[in-house]
Amino acid sequence: MSQTSGEPSPHPVPPVPTSADVARLAGVSRATVSYVLNDTPAVRISEPTRRRVRRAAQELGYVPHAAARSLRAGRTRIVLLPGAHVPLGPVLGRFLGELQWALRDLGYTVLQYASMGLEGDEAARAWAELRPVAVVTPGRPALTPAGVRILKRSGARAVITLGPRPVAGAHTMAVDQRRVGGCAVTHLLERGYRRIGVVVPEEPGPELLSGPRLDGARAAAAGTDVLVEEVRLAYTEQSADALAARWPALALDAVHAYDDEYAMLLMRALEDAGIAVPRDTAVIGTGDLLLGRLLRPRLSTVRMDLETGRQVADLVDRAVRDPDGIPRWHELLTARAIRRGST
Repeated sequence: MSQTSGEPSPHPVPPVPTSADVARLAGVSRATVSYVLNDTPAVRISEPTRRRVRRAAQELGYVPHAAARSLRAGRTRIVLLPGAHVPLGPVLGRFLGELQWALRDLGYTVLQYASMGLEGDEAARAWAELRPVAVVTPGRPALTPAGVRILKRSGARAVITLGPRPVAGAHTMAVDQRRVGGCAVTHLLERGYRRIGVVVPEEPGPELLSGPRLDGARAAAAGTDVLVEEVRLAYTEQSADALAARWPALALDAVHAYDDEYAMLLMRALEDAGIAVPRDTAVIGTGDLLLGRLLRPRLSTVRMDLETGRQVADLVDRAVRDPDGIPRWHELLTARAIRRGST
């Protein structure tokens, strides 16, 4: 039998606890509750009082209202991290995880935003609806100068891109993937290789990284007699076997793979086809995965080193406090080749 509107609910919803409830339980003023739970640095409160307020809040299940706090402060503490349209891999994934933890430690609310299906200024308008104090985007969807203006008019103090190219009005923390391809080809040139393939994934998504890496590889060979050729490969055994079958016709003596996983996939297929690594073809990957060191021959690779998430969180915080107080361009990525048995 359906319940009428006049009947009491069998599962009444408990009232939402307020800061006044916390203050009564802790025996302090509402202002003290606000100072403690918002970690207000300008007000000195004894540690026993802080512990009492936090215990009362925990006992009552009280959580400060972020929107109300933002209204009082005049802006939110939200840092928006739009989702990337590209597999980030272990290095960038670990970096973004560190960044989120460090931003939370600095008192920001980190909000990840799934941006699939949004592009350009449409994405910027969607992000602006949340009134973030800062936006840190990995480069896709691509920001435009108009998008930066939209975000700043909505209250964003800092708009930061991790892409390789500057955007007018934004801060750029450069993760320039051209360095990766350039580093790999320079290593192969120094080892005497002259016909170099660059593995580019066939799957949609990685082109945000693979395109600049290919550009960097070609730039490293510019002005020499070295051939740099794009080689398409899907992440399947069938695709790797098909590529290995036509490898002799390509006449390549070395290859730089998009990452260590693609490198290992291709190495297995080449060896199965009777093409010895590195005697017939040298292979270098990207990412320095542990599994690559366990292969025989061990996989040469390009190791990418990023600044820590803590360092970048500090830069974001400085940009929020003083948008003109940090450089518009900051390099985050360094790359170096690690030679092992496969080259």
